[in-house]
Amino acid sequence: MQETTPTEQPNAIPAATVVIFRHARNGGAPELLMVTRSRNMTFAAGMAVFPGGRVDPEDLDLARRLAAGLPEDETAHRIAAIRETLEETGLAIGLSGTIDADRAKEARDMLLEIGALSPILDKFDWKVTMDDVVPFARWYPKNEKLPRVFDTRFYLADLGTGAVDITVDETENTKLFWASAEKALQMADEGEISVIFPTRRNLERLAQFTTFEEAKAQALAIPSDTITPFISGEGDERRLCIPEGLGYPVTSVSLADATRS
Repeated sequence: MQETTPTEQPNAIPAATVVIFRHARNGGAPELLMVTRSRNMTFAAGMAVFPGGRVDPEDLDLARRLAAGLPEDETAHRIAAIRETLEETGLAIGLSGTIDADRAKEARDMLLEIGALSPILDKFDWKVTMDDVVPFARWYPKNEKLPRVFDTRFYLADLGTGAVDITVDETENTKLFWASAEKALQMADEGEISVIFPTRRNLERLAQFTTFEEAKAQALAIPSDTITPFISGEGDERRLCIPEGLGYPVTSVSLADATRS
């Protein structure tokens, strides 16, 4: 069987995405926060994804300032995940201090204006709690045919209660919604939402868990290898695949199905 692996792309954009869990209000599987991206966006326009975005230079500057005991690059990615979540959803995850709805709203408004987390920490006397953001996966599609390629680190965070108010930022996204992983997959199958290949594979993996603690335990136990999809087979038998042994129940789909999703 022939396998093809895309060439290296040194200019990939570093990015961070966070899967936020909350308890389902009627019990059952935990719900995950997803955002629907604006159709005006260059990447994943109109798609349902998890909150996140690129790592900015200010995130790297803050990482150097914090000296959090992690590699500087990893610290910057976690900061980006925390910053993007506050910006896109209004949720203050991975932060400690005096935090309530009013202060979170004020901090979000300030963040949308200045675009950096460091002044927010100084103004509100907040600290970044790195351990609240758990590494889950890293996806890097090395494909020279894509207009933009993101080297994206996925994280997990636990909100706990579902009694929170969130509003979309209305700049990059048009909608926020909570759904279990299984429900989100059903919505995708029924055409209610559209998802890209990495999002579907991550939803399938997340659907295996009944609690945040289960997801966290697997994330800590699985090797943190970078996932680079590759094409296997020839002609009508071509399949889009990811490596085995990284926690994903589905590791191969027909290329036609992958393209449609």
